[in-house]
Amino acid sequence: MRTHGILSAIAIAMICNAISLGTNEPKRTDDSILRQTFDLAGPRSAQVQVFDMETRVITYAPDGKRINTDVLKLQLKCTPARVTGKEADEYTCLKFTLQFGSSPEVAVPAVANWTYLFKNTATGLDEKGQVFGIDHAKFEKLVDANGQAIPPDKAYYVYNAFIDFHGFCNAFAEPAQGGKGIQDLKNIGQKIVHAAAFTEPPVNLGSNIEKGSTFKNGEVTLELKGLSLVDKAACALLGFDSGQSSFQMLIKPLPNMEVRAVGASHYKGDIYLDLATRWPRKVTMDELVVAESTVSTLPNKMSAVIERDTVIRNVTPKAGE
Repeated sequence: MRTHGILSAIAIAMICNAISLGTNEPKRTDDSILRQTFDLAGPRSAQVQVFDMETRVITYAPDGKRINTDVLKLQLKCTPARVTGKEADEYTCLKFTLQFGSSPEVAVPAVANWTYLFKNTATGLDEKGQVFGIDHAKFEKLVDANGQAIPPDKAYYVYNAFIDFHGFCNAFAEPAQGGKGIQDLKNIGQKIVHAAAFTEPPVNLGSNIEKGSTFKNGEVTLELKGLSLVDKAACALLGFDSGQSSFQMLIKPLPNMEVRAVGASHYKGDIYLDLATRWPRKVTMDELVVAESTVSTLPNKMSAVIERDTVIRNVTPKAGE
């Protein structure tokens, strides 16, 4: 009887243990939504879009201290070609403001209400050699709303905001011509080397930044990282990375002064692409820039470390709002 009791206790314990193991076994998750095939290159909706863009340019001292922060704010409206009947999408700069260091925020009147057509060509250049067709003349001799001249390097920030916007929201977020692009990303986890890889677009601007100034991309990649929600909209999460990029610039801030700058850049970020409309809902980007400059009027070279952080938000009112 005693042995029988021990065996019964062991049997009961084994049964309880089996029940416990069965209870703790993880439930199988339905991951079919993550394994589906996506078409991210479909046509965008014909609704007018409005975007807010903010870029913070942070300058560091050699000891790592932050010594200055400039803030640029751009608001752009896009009216699709299917709405206007024109040959390309029409963009209007609703406002542009600058804040240099601790100075008050101030508007840039020259680009306020400026309207232009955006053409996403295979080379990224128009017939004048201008990147994305952005008119260089708009950024010549810029002044702020107080009538103060904007220095050439800061004027380049204004121009570059438009280049960044179209680079992220069009070059990366729309089908690429002449190479791989978003049209080749079909499944989560897939990564491609983008058509922009190893390209060397010009960065000359007006009379201050001379021809021969260029930015050379590294191995630019684009990855379908997953899915996300932004403003309750289901989005594809795309990651972009410039690889090891470099640049060279020749600047003439004054007639008797010449600045030659060379350096490295690494930018990367995420694009949240609305799966229903194919328009970006949000873009984030951060860039690290290391540069060395030679000034014709100074005996020693100067070095700089700069960080740029950008956020683009789609603020288009939803239907019924």
